[in-house]
Amino acid sequence: MRHSHQLRIGPVGFRIGADWAAPIAQLRALYADYPAPDGGIPDFSVRLFAARPWRRVVRPAVVLGGDYVLPDAAPLPLAQGLLAAEMAMNLQMALGQRRYLLLHASVVEKDGRALLMTGESGSGKSTLAALLSARGWRLMGDEFALVDPATGLVHAFPRLVSLKNAAIGVVERALPGARFGPLLAGTPKGDIRHMVPDAAAIAAMDVPALPALLLFPRFGAAAAVRDVAPGEVFVRLTQASTNYVALGEAGFGALATLVKSVPARAIDYPDTASAVAAVDRLWAAS
Repeated sequence: MRHSHQLRIGPVGFRIGADWAAPIAQLRALYADYPAPDGGIPDFSVRLFAARPWRRVVRPAVVLGGDYVLPDAAPLPLAQGLLAAEMAMNLQMALGQRRYLLLHASVVEKDGRALLMTGESGSGKSTLAALLSARGWRLMGDEFALVDPATGLVHAFPRLVSLKNAAIGVVERALPGARFGPLLAGTPKGDIRHMVPDAAAIAAMDVPALPALLLFPRFGAAAAVRDVAPGEVFVRLTQASTNYVALGEAGFGALATLVKSVPARAIDYPDTASAVAAVDRLWAAS
């Protein structure tokens, strides 16, 4: 395509091509410290293109493409080209990843042990991961947890952290020295701003960690913590995985190992201070 960029995030390499220069320039700036794919060969390709040649310049609209596509995916305005690129990379992983069990989760690490947080959109997992990174945790991932079926280890996938609406200001105040992308207003999920993981997270993205605690956060309720029974954990994790069925026996084995070996808790919280305090208590007891 006219403009392109290659990068590696953890063990996965991408090539992103676009009909326009702006989304690629934004990607290069925000992912400036990330290496190229191993051997220069990406695992997945992404295409951001105009459905018709004239849509490159007249009311430009970005169609998401790549090795794997959803034919009915709605295009985004060019002003949201960075979001389109991030969404397209997510799509390649969700539909094409077969080496790792994918969980829609945020992951942070301390002392070689990983905390996995998964829940519905709006549960606050991205915000919590960013806030914990300000408190000495290593950010391993915001969008996906990559669980190796052979070893049970979680591999880092430290993408840009996608902050939404009120969470943007919360994290900006907690991490005044962090690098942020442009504010993308009026997206399908409201206002979005991406945060670049810190240098330590990028430098250590080839270092896996042992899963030590599973959290199911829920924002907006009175503070509470409860144990989660193995059966419920299994069902929640199958719902959080985008490739569990495609992996077959390997996916079942990886998920069953997580359920049997990693304690799980559900936390409700009315504000981020309550959530961080709950995480500190649960981690100390794990």
